[in-house]
Amino acid sequence: MKTIRILIAGLVLAAGTAAADPAEGVWKTQPDDGSYAYVGLKPCGANICGTIDRTFNASGEYRSENIGKTLVIDMAPSGNGNYKGKVWRPSNNKIYQGKMQLDGNTLQLSGCVAGGLLCSKQTWSRVK
Repeated sequence: MKTIRILIAGLVLAAGTAAADPAEGVWKTQPDDGSYAYVGLKPCGANICGTIDRTFNASGEYRSENIGKTLVIDMAPSGNGNYKGKVWRPSNNKIYQGKMQLDGNTLQLSGCVAGGLLCSKQTWSRVK
């Protein structure tokens, strides 16, 4: 009887533990207008969202007004390391229809506005 209780408790714990999305973590952006950021990607419901955790420029780390703001918005996994959602670009304050492609410790982001007339791309690297 004790063995059965232990087995059931183990199954309940295992069922409640979901595997982390491989995109979760802290990512370093490419420089944009002389600055770059560390963005924390975390679950937001069934999707992935990312907030600006730290910011840097040529002088080092600085306190940007964008810290804490959401940069990656509702990226839905679509299989094989691909995601679709939205990306906010602080330098021009535009929200792009976006895509992410995860390849190990590299994350390719792309986004377009105006029906695809204005597009931007960045490659991020995993910090942790």
